[in-house]
Amino acid sequence: MEEKRKHPRTEIDEPAYVSSGGSVMSCMVRNISPEGAAIDVENPSFVPPSFKLVMAKDSTVHECRIIWIQKNRIGVTFTAMPRGAQLDAESLTAGFSGPLKPA
Repeated sequence: MEEKRKHPRTEIDEPAYVSSGGSVMSCMVRNISPEGAAIDVENPSFVPPSFKLVMAKDSTVHECRIIWIQKNRIGVTFTAMPRGAQLDAESLTAGFSGPLKPA
């Protein structure tokens, strides 16, 4: 299969959070490039079409849109330039006790 991406993906295994409408769920970023990423989530049906991906390591925020879903893996494109450590990952998840609700 021919690679259509402008930028190659870098393989990583970093924890992150899917954030939308005040709800948060944990995920694992499997690969990333300047234009998008692939993430693994427990249940993709709870992830809305557009959301913020917050990297746990440095709280970088990526605005995302889902491009594809295969089982528990979701491919996203970044819709805006990432914002640096504007959100603290611990405070983002404080008090969270359930999955995102479908939009």
